[in-house]
Amino acid sequence: HIQDPASQRLTWNKPPKSVLVIKKIRDASLLQPFKELCVYLTEENNMIVYVEKKVLEDPAIANDENFGPVKKKFCTFREDYDDISNQIDFIICLGGDGTLLYASSLFQGSVPPVMAFHLGSLGFLTPFNFENFQSQVTQVIEGNAALVLRSRLKVKVVKEHREKTTVQNGIEENGVVSANLEKEVGKQIMQYEVLNEVVVDRGPSSYLSNVDVFLDGHLITTVQGDGVIVSTPTGSTAYAAAAGASMIHPNVPAIMITPICPHSLSFRPIVVPAGVELKIMLSPDARNTAWVSFDGRKRQEICHGDSISITTSCYPLPSICFRDPVSDWFESLAECLHWNVRKKQNNFAVEEEE
Repeated sequence: HIQDPASQRLTWNKPPKSVLVIKKIRDASLLQPFKELCVYLTEENNMIVYVEKKVLEDPAIANDENFGPVKKKFCTFREDYDDISNQIDFIICLGGDGTLLYASSLFQGSVPPVMAFHLGSLGFLTPFNFENFQSQVTQVIEGNAALVLRSRLKVKVVKEHREKTTVQNGIEENGVVSANLEKEVGKQIMQYEVLNEVVVDRGPSSYLSNVDVFLDGHLITTVQGDGVIVSTPTGSTAYAAAAGASMIHPNVPAIMITPICPHSLSFRPIVVPAGVELKIMLSPDARNTAWVSFDGRKRQEICHGDSISITTSCYPLPSICFRDPVSDWFESLAECLHWNVRKKQNNFAVEEEE
């Protein structure tokens, strides 16, 4: 039995009490919607509102005396310093698709339901219009909404941690002859939860990237080109679509592997089952290093001996739908990407019988 995607609904075990409001930074057009939303949440619904500290440092908000009483009720946090993962019931995003990606990065484990208003430039992942925000927020609080569970990627980066030593005439300070300027002193392990894609590229080098891709321990191909994109179905309409991949509905359990400008006419994008483990490493004969980024953030260099392991995370991002998962997705294809828009072909004119 295949579950109907439209049957996924938001249900609360108990009424939500706390909400995280994420606002796009340095966007003056969002100040008024942000203030109206916060007043509505605190005064009309008596909710605890969490806001990132740097949002309140905006002079237009800090110097607004009328907004002062509301601002005093806020709970603030700082990215990478404060852990709010167990204190938030649901999230409201104001801005473009980047605000949803940012919300995902704040929660490396379980993610609260996310309601996203499109006030940015694209709005593929942000289905709500802010004009009727009061009734829409009320419906979410009452649990009257559809959900789409957007799968994320669990990424583990293992780096060979090297320590540079002071060498004079090929001899270290302790008198031991040294063949290399670096010594391995252990491994550095970093983990990320990614909503859109992991991108491995050649960085500033003029050479092609040369990376090996393993699937469940087996070498499946070597990517020679500008790089490779490993994406979720949600990310299939982002960088992967621009690189020629198919667009996949977020309810499809899959991982996409898309080459970036491959130096091969037969290297086509592929889709593999969710749950497999991918591993990406520099090829032994690669001329240069590679660079990796996660949803466009945390960009870092990958050297020989380093590895990137990718699989489907057990913590998806619950995205609240405007209508339902299918209608929202096709509407986004039409509105944002103008999918299959063309001038219609004329029909044959019916000649009148003489």
